[in-house]
Amino acid sequence: MGKIITQIYEVQTPAEAKQLIELGVDHIGSVIVSEDNWKVPLIKETIENIKGTTSKSSLIPLFKKAEIIFKVLAYYRPDIVHFCDDLSNHNNVNENYEELLRLQKNVRENFPEIKIMRSIPIAQPGRTETVKTIELARIFEPVSDFFLTDTLLTAKSNVSTDQQPVNGFIGITGKTCDWDMALELVHSSSIPVILAGGISPDNVFDGITYVRPAGVDSCTGTNAKDENGGLIRFKKDFEKIKRFVKKVRSAEKEINTA
Repeated sequence: MGKIITQIYEVQTPAEAKQLIELGVDHIGSVIVSEDNWKVPLIKETIENIKGTTSKSSLIPLFKKAEIIFKVLAYYRPDIVHFCDDLSNHNNVNENYEELLRLQKNVRENFPEIKIMRSIPIAQPGRTETVKTIELARIFEPVSDFFLTDTLLTAKSNVSTDQQPVNGFIGITGKTCDWDMALELVHSSSIPVILAGGISPDNVFDGITYVRPAGVDSCTGTNAKDENGGLIRFKKDFEKIKRFVKKVRSAEKEINTA
């Protein structure tokens, strides 16, 4: 299956990006959290420093206004823009996603050099009936270059969007999604699928060998911890990342030599 993409998120400084490049991370992701204060020179410098290396930059805007997103892309010029809207907050997959689809189409027209990654929600094991994962993927596949599976926190019998760590978006739950559904998405998708959702050095080998994704993504699973054991957002643990990359390459070798 070739090389498996490694992707690490919430890298907000050039110094951290430099260390990830040296560790062989393929996609280095940053996050713009404020619609009002979307110009962050340190993140711009981070993305600029990734250019010309073996790594690619990925950028998540945690807001929805198209006019601001276009300004963001013109300012930062990342290799990849990553949209992670909580698609489950529509009542059913037949509802109109035209605004999001139009956004992605316009990005392709105005920034053809920027690839588009779209997060596809997958519930935790045993709760997949609440999320129409494959149907959503079919809707967004024509205007996406990558899918990323991510975990949608749900109640036992219904989707509850206010449970997500960032309202209106999916991600940074630290919980694994249903790998059976992720495997189905990999089999049904014509574009590369990156496995995310609670992925860490401890489970990435098993995730790769079971799901066979094009890549794997880690955010909370490779974050640093404070003195009380709590995760620190926007601060990476480089020993964890080193182990993560090593495990990915081991799984890659096993698959490619099987």
